[in-house]
Amino acid sequence: MLGSVVHLVRGAHVGFVLAREGALALVDPAELPPHLRLVLRIGRMLERSGLGVGAGPLQRALTRLGPSYVKFGQFLATRPDIVGMHAARDLETLQDRVPPFPQETAIRVVEAALGKPVAHLFVSFSPPIAAASIAQVHKAHILDVDGTERVLAIKIMRPGVRERFQRDLQVMRFMARVVHALSPKAERLRPREVVEILARSVMMEMDFRLEAAAMSELAQNTKDDADFRVPKPDWELTARDVLSSEWIEGIRLNDHAAIVAAGHDPKALGRAVIQSFLRHAIRDGFFHADMHPGNLFVDPTGTLVAVDFGIMGRLGHMERRFLAEILLGFILRDYKRVAQVHFEAGYVPAHHSVEDFAQAIRAIGEPIHQRKADEISMAKVLTLLFDITALFDMSTRTELVMLQKTMVVVEGVARSLDPKLDMWTGAEPVVRSWITRNLGPVGRVESLGRAALTITDVVSDIPDLAQRLRRILVRLDEAGSGDGNRLDAYARSERRRAIWSTVALWGIAIGALVMAFR
Repeated sequence: MLGSVVHLVRGAHVGFVLAREGALALVDPAELPPHLRLVLRIGRMLERSGLGVGAGPLQRALTRLGPSYVKFGQFLATRPDIVGMHAARDLETLQDRVPPFPQETAIRVVEAALGKPVAHLFVSFSPPIAAASIAQVHKAHILDVDGTERVLAIKIMRPGVRERFQRDLQVMRFMARVVHALSPKAERLRPREVVEILARSVMMEMDFRLEAAAMSELAQNTKDDADFRVPKPDWELTARDVLSSEWIEGIRLNDHAAIVAAGHDPKALGRAVIQSFLRHAIRDGFFHADMHPGNLFVDPTGTLVAVDFGIMGRLGHMERRFLAEILLGFILRDYKRVAQVHFEAGYVPAHHSVEDFAQAIRAIGEPIHQRKADEISMAKVLTLLFDITALFDMSTRTELVMLQKTMVVVEGVARSLDPKLDMWTGAEPVVRSWITRNLGPVGRVESLGRAALTITDVVSDIPDLAQRLRRILVRLDEAGSGDGNRLDAYARSERRRAIWSTVALWGIAIGALVMAFR
């Protein structure tokens, strides 16, 4: 009871700040029941004078509420399916910057996490270079065993941040339940689910071992890419609260003048940005989901380097095929194929017509082919595509929404480097390469190999099933005659279960084999 009162007071404070900063102007009264329209009108009366409308007030309110709510706003910026594309784009500008915590505190965190004095770990350890709500970054030098000096970026968790986020998340959970209770129609926005996804995302982001793992995985995926690389984590100097990785000397991609002055080709960098992202998404199924200019550098060799791997996206094989075939379908103006991909993936219910869906997609594709190539936005095409699919009962796919949102940012970065960049020409080699590799003869052979392995696993399970059946029959033979009827029934049941298990396993294997040749 006391906890609910505390959450209610804190929730009321959040509501007051939202109202005061004019964020309630984003709420459509038509979507509310009569009693909540009255509450909204009262809340709008609390607005400070001279405030604008749109997402600007929302930015001010979340910034005033503190780091947890700034993080919440940044998370909503990746979910335009919930807040709308306009608000999502405006929320991107939320600045997750706070004053750094003292050097002495940073040293204590490092020593507690790594178990040694800082003086024994590093040759030098700088004051903070940058600070955010979760962590801050320091520059350090270390000596390797062979005497070589290396420079590291040391990311340190802000003390007490987990406790604060947990407290604020409890308030958010409480408010989500209140919203659902007051207006069940609001459940279409899934407020409780949104808060839980945020909670999982933030908790993962607050374990730097997981970020180091993401960095390592992306580095392994891209080790043969000539135009993109990832800094290497130093596992010996990484713990839950400390992440050590290679220090990057480079120029941020938003510093166009410095890029030109250093002799780099902005057009080549713009092409590398879009092709690298598509390779990660389509080829690897694992992509950096926060590729804003502050997280992208060009090093002295002209190679694109990414940092900050707290937010990553994953795509399964089906989603990768979906993305590749959609992009290629728009490039070739094959709208029927784009529609068929949606149905094959199960994204659009079968009761709809493929032809009708293809007609709707043509309404998106044809206008873009009337424009010059450098005026066509892949991100806008995907945004319009998702709008159309809503008319055909296509359910929201979180991984595709994150992909589309990241593509908006990536496309903006690429075009800031080369305003005339032809996104489609840049994308086509990556898309064609993946389709040729995975849907051509080589891909078919690999699918056959996977099916063969599945069949082998099924066959290897048959002796175990036979042994189980034999043991059951032996136990039944040893049982007393008084329980004969019950045991006979049990034996028949187990025999049937074993038989059907075997049939089901064979069915799965045959199904996998059939799909391999489709």
